[in-house]
Amino acid sequence: PAACIMLVEVVCVIYFTLLSLAAIRLIYKCQMTDLIYTEKELVQSLKEYIKAEESKLDAVKSWANKLDVLTRVSTLDPEGYLAHPVNAYKLMKRLNTEWSELESLVLQDPSDGFISNMTVHRQYFPDQEDEKGAAKALMRLQDTYKLDSESFARGKLPGMHHNAILTVDDCYDMGKTAYNEADYYHAVLWMQQALRQMDAGEEHVVSKADVLDYLSYSVYQMGDLPRAIELTRRLVAIDSSHQRAGGNLRYFEKLLSKQLNELNQEGQEPATEEPIQLGTYKRPNDYLPEREIYEALCRGEGVKMTTERRSRLYCRYHDGNRNPRLLLQPMKEEDEWDSPHIVRYLNALSDQEIEKIKELAKPRVRGASVDVLSFSAWLEGEEDPVIERVNQRIEDITGLTTQTAELLQIANYGVGGQYEPHFDFSRKEEPDAFKTLGTGNRVATFLNYMSDVEAGGATVFPDFGAAIYPKKGTAVFWYNLFRSGEGDYRTRHAACPVLVGSKWVSNKWIHERGQEFRRPCGLTEVD
Repeated sequence: PAACIMLVEVVCVIYFTLLSLAAIRLIYKCQMTDLIYTEKELVQSLKEYIKAEESKLDAVKSWANKLDVLTRVSTLDPEGYLAHPVNAYKLMKRLNTEWSELESLVLQDPSDGFISNMTVHRQYFPDQEDEKGAAKALMRLQDTYKLDSESFARGKLPGMHHNAILTVDDCYDMGKTAYNEADYYHAVLWMQQALRQMDAGEEHVVSKADVLDYLSYSVYQMGDLPRAIELTRRLVAIDSSHQRAGGNLRYFEKLLSKQLNELNQEGQEPATEEPIQLGTYKRPNDYLPEREIYEALCRGEGVKMTTERRSRLYCRYHDGNRNPRLLLQPMKEEDEWDSPHIVRYLNALSDQEIEKIKELAKPRVRGASVDVLSFSAWLEGEEDPVIERVNQRIEDITGLTTQTAELLQIANYGVGGQYEPHFDFSRKEEPDAFKTLGTGNRVATFLNYMSDVEAGGATVFPDFGAAIYPKKGTAVFWYNLFRSGEGDYRTRHAACPVLVGSKWVSNKWIHERGQEFRRPCGLTEVD
C-alpha cells in the first residue's frame, strides 16, 4: 500500500507539472497540438517509471530467491556448511559486499522496514577486513596443502559433501585481494583461474580487460616478462584505448630486449604455452625459517616416525601413581613420541563435558568470524563444576598442581585457522614473559582435542618431524622444560591450518611454581 501511495503521488506530481507546462505553452503559443504530445510524454514517463520499479522489484525477487536457496542449504547443517573453506569465504563476501549492494538497491526507494532491519543486523556483519581475512585463509590453505586454484574453484576438497564453487567474479576478487596486498604470487594464481573460467564461457560481471590488466602486471612482478608481454598484447587487442596497457607493453618489450642483449641473445623469447598453475612460479620466502618443513608436516610429508622409533612406543593404563580418583578407572595412555616424550590420553573428556565447555566459551566470542577463522576464550574453575572437574583431572593425570596454572584456554580454529610454529615456554631473551603471573615458566602443556577434523589441523613439531592428529575426547601432554629448568627447544610446535572442518581444543599451561616436590629439579642441564 505504501508503494502504491508513493506511485500515485509521483504520477500526480509528474502529471500536474507537465499539465502546467502545457497550459503555459497554450497561453503563449495557442497550439492545442502541444497538449497531445505533452500527454504522450507523460504516458511514456509513467511507463518508464513503472518499468524501473518493476525492474527493481524483479531484481529484489531474484536476490530473495537466490538467498533463500542458499540459507535453506546452509541452515540444514551450519557447521558442515561452514567447514568448506569456499562456503566460509563466500559467506563473508555476501555479507560484506552483496548485501550492501542489495541495501543500495532498496535505498533507491525508501523502504523503512527493510532498512531498519538492516540497521539492526549490520552491526553483526563482517567488514572488509573480515572478507580479506577469509580470502587470505583460502590462500594459506592453498599453500600449505598444495591445492591449485581450480580445486578450490570447483570445490574439490577432501571429505567435502557440500557443493561450493567460486565464480569468475569470486576468483577475480580473490586475486584482487592478493594484488592489493602486493602478493603477486597469489594474484597470478587467482586472476589466471578467473581468466580460465571466463574463457570457458562462464557468466561474469568483471571485464576480461580488468582480469588481463591485473594478471599481466602480476606476472611481470613475478619476473616472467615474455608471458607478461603476451598477456598485455591480449589486453591491447581487447581494449586498444586502455590507459595503461600500451605503456606497459612498450615498457615490458624494452625491458625484455635489454635483458636479451645483456645475454647476447637475438630475438624475443617466446612465452610458454602452458597455463599458469601451482608451481609455475616460486612462492616468495617469508619471515618463518621452517615454513617448508612445517607445511610439509601438515600434509603428512617428512614425518620421522621410523620402525625403530615405533618399536619404543607403548600403551598402558595410567593411574596417576595410585591416585584414588584413577584407581577404579585408570586413563588409557599411549606414547606418541619417544624423545621428547609426548603421550596421548584416551577418553580425557566426555562428549557432555565438551559440549558444556563449548557452551561456556561461545558467549565470550566477539566479531563476525566465529566459525570461519579462529577465536579463543578463557574459563575459570569457579565458573562451572565441569571446568573444575577438568582441572582436577589434569592434576590427577599429570601429578602436577594446577593451582598455579593458567586458566583453561578454549580455542576454535575454523577454516584456515592455524597457529604458526612457536614455543609455549619463555626463552632467555624474554625473561619477563610471565613475570606478572609470579608462577615461573610454563613447565608443561596439556592439550585437549574437543573435535575431530575432517582434513588438516594437525599439531606438528618441525624440529623432530612429528605430526599429531586431533581426535575428539583425547588429550596430549608434554614437558616444555627439562628438570633443570632449561627450555626444551625441540618442543617448538604449530597448529596446522584447518582444511575441512572445525577444530576445538582446550589448553592448560602448567607453571613451575608449586611443582618443587611433584617434579624435583634435575642435576644436569638436560635432565
